Amino acid sequence: MSDEASLLVPFEVYEENAANIGTQQKSAHMGRFIDKVREDGLYLLDVNATDSRIRMIANMINQYDSGRIMVVSARQYGQRPARLFSEAIGALPAVGRFIPGSLTNPVLPTFVEPEVLFVTDPAADQQALTEAVNNGLPIVGLVDANNNLRNVDVALPVNNKGRRSLALVYWLLAREVLKARGETTDEAWAADNDLEDWQSSF
Repeated sequence: MSDEASLLVPFEVYEENAANIGTQQKSAHMGRFIDKVREDGLYLLDVNATDSRIRMIANMINQYDSGRIMVVSARQYGQRPARLFSEAIGALPAVGRFIPGSLTNPVLPTFVEPEVLFVTDPAADQQALTEAVNNGLPIVGLVDANNNLRNVDVALPVNNKGRRSLALVYWLLAREVLKARGETTDEAWAADNDLEDWQSSF
């Protein structure tokens, strides 16, 4: 069981939003982030690891110019929270279909030169991931129990398929980034940013 006092939100909030619900497959890379296996065969992710990685990644993000951070989400449920996260911290959103060559072909109107790539799912965002690897960019990834971490430099273990889970983790990441900048507090963030709105499909 987690030490409630040390978590960014109560353990129950992670549970209620299914942030710790993994898949029925586990990759070799993800073993260290697994808490246990449920009777139905689902791997449960370690909430403490999720929580500590959110803090670590928020601090990492603030070492870069936010306008040079690209946040990618091909997965439908990740698109709204990824876009809201990008808007909150001033990053570049790339939601929906990723245009091939956006990181490698200067002729394209969609061409950008980020310094960091943030992927919602390394599998679904494979095109962006491959281009970032070719450019030598550091890659931060939201990773589920079945994800391959071969090209992910900084992994954030979380259910990256669920609407509520993705909204929660992006909501928390935005809050922690802005808190580290001195631009918000827990109370102010919650008052201005309704988590349920981030979980909306629209």
